[in-house]
Amino acid sequence: MVMEPGIRASDEDRERVVATLRREVGTGRLTLDEFSQRAEDAYRARTIGELEALTRDLPAVHRARTPSPFPSPVMIAVVLAVVLSVGALILAGFMSAPDMGHMMGSMGH
Repeated sequence: MVMEPGIRASDEDRERVVATLRREVGTGRLTLDEFSQRAEDAYRARTIGELEALTRDLPAVHRARTPSPFPSPVMIAVVLAVVLSVGALILAGFMSAPDMGHMMGSMGH
């Protein structure tokens, strides 16, 4: 999910863009002067849109990705599976609780 350009950028967002720019110097797509200017602009950027503009002319595979504020569907499925499993174990424990109570009561006699 792409974040809105007007969303405020975090320090992590800025660092991710600078890392992307640094990689592009290594590929020859950016000169050191271009890198220096864009890195300065990245550290001054206030919004995601300002950061995206700094990598717009670079290949999409190398662009910094802004993390989604929402969990991934896989993460939701894993959490749901764990919750349901724990719930089933608890329910199974409650269903056998009277038997356990009866056993514990007879142990004291």
